[in-house]
Amino acid sequence: MARIAVIGAGMGAMAAAARLAVAGHRVVVYERTETYGGAVRRFERDGFGFDTGPGLLPVPAVYRDLFIKTGKEPLEDLVELVQVDPSSRHVFADGTAVSLPNASRAGVVTALDEALGGGAGRRWGDFLIRAREAWDRTRRPLLEEPLWPNWSVLAGQEPYPAVPHKKLLRTRRATTLAEIGTWELCDERLAALLESHALAYGLDPRTAPASAAVLPYMEHAFGTWYVRGGMRELARAVYERCVARRVEFVFGAEVTRVLEKDGRAAGVELAGGTVVDADHVVADVDPVRLRVLTDRPLDQEGDVQADLSSSRAVRCTLLLALRGPREAGAVHRTVVHAPDREAELDLLASPGGDEPVCPTVTVLRPDDPALRPDDAHESVVVSAVLSGDAGWEEAGTVRRYTDFLLEAAERTVPQLRERLLWHEVRTPEDTEGETGTRLGGVPAPSLAAGRGRFLHPANTTRVPGLYRVGGWSHPGGGLPHAGMSGALVAGLVVEGPQFRGSQ
Repeated sequence: MARIAVIGAGMGAMAAAARLAVAGHRVVVYERTETYGGAVRRFERDGFGFDTGPGLLPVPAVYRDLFIKTGKEPLEDLVELVQVDPSSRHVFADGTAVSLPNASRAGVVTALDEALGGGAGRRWGDFLIRAREAWDRTRRPLLEEPLWPNWSVLAGQEPYPAVPHKKLLRTRRATTLAEIGTWELCDERLAALLESHALAYGLDPRTAPASAAVLPYMEHAFGTWYVRGGMRELARAVYERCVARRVEFVFGAEVTRVLEKDGRAAGVELAGGTVVDADHVVADVDPVRLRVLTDRPLDQEGDVQADLSSSRAVRCTLLLALRGPREAGAVHRTVVHAPDREAELDLLASPGGDEPVCPTVTVLRPDDPALRPDDAHESVVVSAVLSGDAGWEEAGTVRRYTDFLLEAAERTVPQLRERLLWHEVRTPEDTEGETGTRLGGVPAPSLAAGRGRFLHPANTTRVPGLYRVGGWSHPGGGLPHAGMSGALVAGLVVEGPQFRGSQ
């Protein structure tokens, strides 16, 4: 039995802790705040409840697998999963709107044809077929296996099997997500639909590799799910599973340093100077903080390096308490697309000194009695992924983006201004206070191609005994939970003194 110290009580950390405990090890989780869940939090006021992190669950099979392998009670015995249908409603810049059925290719094709015309449904359906091929090619190396030693092979090849554009040389293929939209979808609204999946992580579609096509495919293939009572209920279930497996939690315990002895990780030091010995250390923290916690570099030349520029992506959230009931037929999730695509993308790419611009906004309206005082009220969460370099310390920036989010919500919530009781703004600084990540940065998914820029570092590090888990590391045995700011369910088991990735 090994002594294992886990830094952080985020979803990836707790999943790893449960798996390690089942393997027979003594696991202690040190969390700097007073609760578990990382970014999966809840805000409550006057009988209203809001998910302040992710609001939807795109790949429930990840958690089903976790609960099967850590105990007798399956996931569905502990939380209620509801399939969201329609999966989403999209309101485009020109005012056109379309609701997309959940996990139904034929239904999506029909809906797009009726709303957009001109063979839009057929083109999107053909795109999904090619996106599935990219998914089949990248699923195992990206999500189910430890990072290959020759990772450069994966990083250097674009797995998206795009159809060459008729007007271009037959050998030229789409290499970015934006090129797929331009060459294959041939409709600005379809391109906006495609790009919204990258924007949800703060990725610029003009530079994101074409393999990012797997993001809309995953949502289409596995459906979109909601946890009754809010996503915080899922965090509670994972925490309670850890406790049942005798994982120990120490809250209010900030780790300030990873200790080393004889050239390997040997424990952690807490704020105040307390030293805790351990045989292995598992860290669910962002790359910047992890570098601060160690006394020497974690990576060497030739390793996949963390792309710290991705941490510029942050989330601004607006919580709305409304009087009046949710109208019949209201859609759970609506994406209101930016009125000026180029301005939004330019701000993501070069944010310094630019004026705020209206972003792509997501509006969540869960039909859940647990999140409202009674049926005569409604709770709504409005959010957008923005640049962390937008000057969040300035009150004027926060006010501008609050106005943008309210204006977008008005396009989908009837009589919003008249119904508004109060609102709460959740800035990136608020998320930083809960997660410890600078401005609550949104980790991007691990993607193939892009010369390694879109891969995450391996779970192992150059410090023996120190391992990464969570949204900032290569999944290596887990799957990404896309609606959870990129948080990853990554399980690790111990075989003698070595760790290996495990599904």
